[in-house]
Amino acid sequence: TTMPSLCRKDGEVVRALDPMGTPSKPLHRCSIPVADDPDAVVIPKRTPNAIVKNLSYITVDKRDKDSPPLFGGRQTWKQREESFKLNATMKVHCGFMKNSGADMDAVDVEYIQKCKFVVASGIFDGYDAPHQPSNISLRSQKLFCFLMVVDEVSFDFIEQNVTVKVDSAGGKWVGIWRLVTLHRPPFDEPRRNGKVPKILTHRLFPQAWYSIWIDGKMELMVDPLLILERYLWRGKYTFAVAVHKHHRSIYEEGDAIKRRKRYARPLVDLQMKIYYHEGMEPWDETKRMPSDIPEGAVLIREHTTITDLFSCLWFNEVNLFTPRDQLSFGYVAHRLGDALKFFMFPNCEYNSLFILHRHTREHSSKVEWAKTIDEILKKGLKESRGGLGLWTPYPADLSSVELPAVKRTSQMT
Repeated sequence: TTMPSLCRKDGEVVRALDPMGTPSKPLHRCSIPVADDPDAVVIPKRTPNAIVKNLSYITVDKRDKDSPPLFGGRQTWKQREESFKLNATMKVHCGFMKNSGADMDAVDVEYIQKCKFVVASGIFDGYDAPHQPSNISLRSQKLFCFLMVVDEVSFDFIEQNVTVKVDSAGGKWVGIWRLVTLHRPPFDEPRRNGKVPKILTHRLFPQAWYSIWIDGKMELMVDPLLILERYLWRGKYTFAVAVHKHHRSIYEEGDAIKRRKRYARPLVDLQMKIYYHEGMEPWDETKRMPSDIPEGAVLIREHTTITDLFSCLWFNEVNLFTPRDQLSFGYVAHRLGDALKFFMFPNCEYNSLFILHRHTREHSSKVEWAKTIDEILKKGLKESRGGLGLWTPYPADLSSVELPAVKRTSQMT
């Protein structure tokens, strides 16, 4: 594997254990230059909002009169285009349309009012049990809310497999994690439902100043205060994410998704064609960002208006097109230009933040295997509440768009 020299220099190769106890492929890990002591970390003042001062959300669409509301709304192509134009005051789609699902219990709504520092994770479709984080200082245990967002199926699975404690207010806990159940899943696809707490963390937990998202398959190994200090405060960033292990270009990632049957091939192609038509060039060394593809399982954010706007626009793309969020991340970053400065940190540090546990099972839906539009329609695989932009006539002719050639230099993971 070609790794950044930083990892080669002081990186050691360690093997991750899957639940069966057998070693999987080696992971390159390198030491993270974190501060020594969480108690010594000075929490800085919040970052002031520079470009976008006021951000609000569309929660009712005109077109909802005729049909039930969709969680992501019915954004028009024109509204989508307008949402990328930065102004001091902005109002955009950002999920959570009125009466569209993803409802929280009142006891959890009450609890999260106090959550300014959040570690969030999620388990959907009865997929995993929560992994307890290690090395959490007493200061961070008091400062952070550890919120595990689950659907009803996963809550039942967790309850059957581990001990769930109920506190006097009715809150449900597994170790340090507070379980937050979302009722009425907004999408048919579990993969899409999982994007709600991951990308729209600021909508689910609106009091949060800072959040660290980790996928449900991960066991956090580093104190969250040290993570915020290393990835946000030290370099004065408001959004940090690791670079992808292999891919730099969205067209490379799209090609890999098709090869691994992670979503219907023609629909991945359509999303890529729209992005290429709209000016998204393949990644090269002259680009502002070290990669257009993030390692999406860890997101570290300060919830400024520009970070929240990015999250809304990113979610809108995931809602409109395929649920493969790594494809749309770089596109939205490209559209916002210099307005949001990302810290894309080395992949070997990302591997040192957690231990990865294999999913108890990889959920996949039949649409992921589809090879033609015809097959999707004939077999009734079309999603009814997400990805609707893939079925809505695009305002330009894409028939002559040729996707950039992809050199398959990366290993398949």
